[in-house]
Amino acid sequence: MRFSPSRHEILLQVALVVLSVAVGAVGWSGNPLALPLTMLFPALWASARSRMTAALVSAAYFLAASRGLPQGVANFYGSDIWPGLLLWLGASLSFTLVHLLLWTGRPGGGRAVRFGLAAVLMAVPPFGIVGWAHPLTAAGVLFPGCAWLGLAGAMAVLTVMTTNWWRAAAITIAGIWLWSAASWTAPPLPDGIVGVDLDMGQSLGRDSSLGRQHDLITTVMQAARGDGAIVVLPESALGFWTPSVERLWRDALGDRDLLVIAGAAVIDSRGYDNVLVEIAGREAGILYRERMPVPVSMWQPWRGAMGKNGGARANLFANPIIQLAGRRIAPLICYEQLVVWPVLQSMLHRPNAIIAIGNCWWTAGTSIIDIQNASTIAWAHLFGLPLVTAINR
Repeated sequence: MRFSPSRHEILLQVALVVLSVAVGAVGWSGNPLALPLTMLFPALWASARSRMTAALVSAAYFLAASRGLPQGVANFYGSDIWPGLLLWLGASLSFTLVHLLLWTGRPGGGRAVRFGLAAVLMAVPPFGIVGWAHPLTAAGVLFPGCAWLGLAGAMAVLTVMTTNWWRAAAITIAGIWLWSAASWTAPPLPDGIVGVDLDMGQSLGRDSSLGRQHDLITTVMQAARGDGAIVVLPESALGFWTPSVERLWRDALGDRDLLVIAGAAVIDSRGYDNVLVEIAGREAGILYRERMPVPVSMWQPWRGAMGKNGGARANLFANPIIQLAGRRIAPLICYEQLVVWPVLQSMLHRPNAIIAIGNCWWTAGTSIIDIQNASTIAWAHLFGLPLVTAINR
């Protein structure tokens, strides 16, 4: 005989989906202190009474968390909303598929293990390439300064949330959150490093005129706080990194004891690298090549399979740490701040600070830039590291 769910059962499943939307939207509102709310997602996923409901709960959480993507894509390409909607839905498939396949209706330790596996899969490539909105990010709010032990603690809480002990876990999260919120402060700035935010819109990196370079040089000189300063400019600030641009900046810096770190692009016949360059009066060069550019808009791996060139290269596991004035720095460019594995890969090398840059003009009218900032702050708190940011809006 075919089972027909009761009205109460249907309402319960609808409520799970609605709650998942709320958890995704509020947890990923851009306020770091809201991140612990995302740790309710495993309980909602585990409460599903069918695989289809588990898929709907997962999709609802992810789509609510990444709700700014359609408008962001429309801003970036100067198009209507439809391409962004398609990309938004496409990006959710990875998260939904993993949680759909690993869901089980059997309660107990097996379900907890399955969710733990889903969390790991969404944290590392290939699924982790679009592993946005990962609940593990909340570890920085709940366990500041606890580093890997705090990450393990957050993982344990997430898995317990899928068991009959989820209420006790939720109460524990609430208590820790209240304690953390009462003493919450912004991450400190690294000594001697200054981040410069810009408000140049989409012209940054596209305006390659001499006048724009001189404006940036003037901005750097004003931001420098005495000798020995390191000034950080946003992603794409210098446009294409060429010998002419290098010579212009080195001449401008001259004999000053000043180091500039800036975003740029290095292009060749096969594509380009999104990079950080370091510039001083006596020398300059590439400091870091982005590990994970934005999929689709920048990173287009299918072009190679089609025999075409172009697009940004993904240096997936290269250069997780840069050496800067005797310090080990974890570099994060834009999209790398939204996914888990670039951060954790860098943390394995015990950095002394984090430098996070972005060119976020295309996020206007969305919560993306706030979410990106909240994520970076949470990771800096978890590992007790100073953080400097440089963002163009």
